[in-house]
Parts: sequence; C-alpha cells; structure tokens
Amino acid sequence: MRKNFGKFVSALIIVGLLTACGSETTKEHTATTENLIPSVYKQNCLSCHGSQLQGKYGPSLQTVGSQLAEEEITTIISKGQGGMPAFGKRLDEEEIASISAWLSEKK
Repeated sequence: MRKNFGKFVSALIIVGLLTACGSETTKEHTATTENLIPSVYKQNCLSCHGSQLQGKYGPSLQTVGSQLAEEEITTIISKGQGGMPAFGKRLDEEEIASISAWLSEKK
C-alpha cells in the first residue's frame, strides 16, 4: 500500500511540475504577444480600431503604413480627422511619436 501511495505522490509531483512549466511558457507567450500592441494603443485606440487593428467604429489600421507616412499619422493622431477625435492634448509628444512610428510599420 505504501508503494502505491509513493508512486501516486510521485506522479502528482511530476504532473504538477510539468503543468507549471507549461503554464509559464503560456504566460511568456501571452506577454510577448501583448507587447506587440503598445499600451498607448490599448488605452486610447483599441475601442475604435480593434484588438487586431481590424477596425470597429474607426477604420482598419492593418495597412495604414502603406497608405500614410509617419508624419501624416502623427498629424491625424494629434489633430484628429473625420470622426476621430484629436489626441494632442490627451497624449504627450512621445506617446504620439511612439504610436505613429508603430502604425507606420503596418504595411
């Protein structure tokens, strides 16, 4: 009986260790994926342009870099355009430059 209990406990420990390793890898992958979308975008743009830049209320931004230069994107973010509000007073210059550079890479 003690042998079976020892094997059972050993099996539980091994399963627990394997599960913990798999869990950590998943967390790392999720964090890496989330880091691909800047926090400025998440906080200010995601609700209108979507989590995959696919567009919702606002247009898709998936290929915005092939349509607009970085400077044009900066102007639109700062001053607004069409139905998009101006973010020039809500975001600082560094945040606007960061999101503009990131979006300009979307080709």
